[in-house]
Amino acid sequence: MNTLSRRGFLAASAAALGAAQMPHIAFAQGMAPISLSAATRTLDIDGRAATVFGLAGLGGQGLILNPGQRFRIDLTNDLDVGTIIHWHGQIPPNAQDGVPDMPMPLLAPGETRSYDFEARPGTHWMHSHVPTQEMQLLAAPLIVRSAEDVAADRQDVVMFLHDFSFKAPEEVLAEIGAGHGGGHGAGHGAGVQPDQGAPMGGMGAMQGMDHGAMGHGGMGNMGGMMGMGGQMGGMAMDLNDYDWDAYLANDRTLSDPEVVQVERGGRIRLRVINAAAATVFWIDTGGAEARLVAADGHAVQPLSGTRFGLAMGQRLDIEIDLPNEGGAWPILALREGARERTGLILATQGAEVRRLDDMAETAAPAFDTDLAQEARLIALDALPDRPVDRSQMLMLGGSMQPYVWTINGAVWGQHQPVAARRGERVVLSFHNMSMMAHPMHLHGHVFQVVGLNGRRVAGALRDTVHVPPMSMVDVALDAGEAARWMLHCHHMPHLATGMMTEFAVTASV
Repeated sequence: MNTLSRRGFLAASAAALGAAQMPHIAFAQGMAPISLSAATRTLDIDGRAATVFGLAGLGGQGLILNPGQRFRIDLTNDLDVGTIIHWHGQIPPNAQDGVPDMPMPLLAPGETRSYDFEARPGTHWMHSHVPTQEMQLLAAPLIVRSAEDVAADRQDVVMFLHDFSFKAPEEVLAEIGAGHGGGHGAGHGAGVQPDQGAPMGGMGAMQGMDHGAMGHGGMGNMGGMMGMGGQMGGMAMDLNDYDWDAYLANDRTLSDPEVVQVERGGRIRLRVINAAAATVFWIDTGGAEARLVAADGHAVQPLSGTRFGLAMGQRLDIEIDLPNEGGAWPILALREGARERTGLILATQGAEVRRLDDMAETAAPAFDTDLAQEARLIALDALPDRPVDRSQMLMLGGSMQPYVWTINGAVWGQHQPVAARRGERVVLSFHNMSMMAHPMHLHGHVFQVVGLNGRRVAGALRDTVHVPPMSMVDVALDAGEAARWMLHCHHMPHLATGMMTEFAVTASV
């Protein structure tokens, strides 16, 4: 490893020092509407210029709102194409949710649209709800601080993760669809292909299996079928279906990482946001002891460790207590099933910062194939107990060839809405019958994970849950505003091929 030059270290340190030590994010002050714009920007990615999209406001990428501050935004489309922004993790009125034509159309070039709603505290983000635009990095952090955040003696650091290609997203999607994505990792390309004549899309993959061996819970023993090598009952998972040109943390690779200046013995709250299009990451704190304290913006019972994973659309808050000594602590994001990595570096003033290779010596494992991490997460503020009014199974299916992904056997446009009445306690059971994992995101609601492979749990509150291959995850929620709410996979190529339905809430009787 080579030592970064003093000039490079000082430049990186200066870039990292900003409001509350949050790089590229602007504090929103006062009660006047905040001007936010969707625009193009240029990044230097390993010495090569890349023109991408972004969300700029108050001179930074992203926003921080203070406790009690309303989300009051005037969003302007400075792109030459229509766009619309979803406020991921927030629960605005449905008309402000940011989904094309549900009910509002895309913002035309030059158009400004206003948003005004009560902000929910936590680590969230905002992104285009046009898959190809999110693949062009049209996304940014959205941090809403709580009173406890303000009072705490700790330093906030954001790690905003992306995967990136120099190719146009349409070309990337075409390559993936044709099976030429170059993706690798455990089991790529070897997955059992479902019988395309099967009514549920992915059911054919299960027809040769002994269903009687699965236990009376339906999926009760499925988690144990998955090995670390990506094999599941003799079938191979497809982890990564595309090899991206770069993996970014705060718009930078490990050739020129963000260096965040920290204090000796200080406490860090690392807010990790997986904004990648199609990459699951492990967060590795290395020599810095850490504990996971929140998932998707909601507090969980602290979980100690040095490696935690998150799928696309998910967020993790990780507290790190630094040693009372000088030094540098790399915080790395490892691509699941592969050697690629990105990250940032926490460093005390004057510490030597050594250059890190963007390839690890060994591949990271597949993420949470047995739902072990999810099973350890316990919400601090669980949903109140009440009878379940409605239960709905959602079958997640699809295949690599042809590259089509479905919910209940249908793609968007041919879907049957998932129905509920406002105020009902609803349990949704995501049953993944495909050989790829699916991070399932529900708009307009917070849900609690209440079942993992047939076992009841009092799990985390979330808005996006990772459902591994051949697994089942149950979530409970209370149906909110009577409206059409999106329910979809947050793997952008899956979404682009139709893996989306709607949670249709009607007014209570």
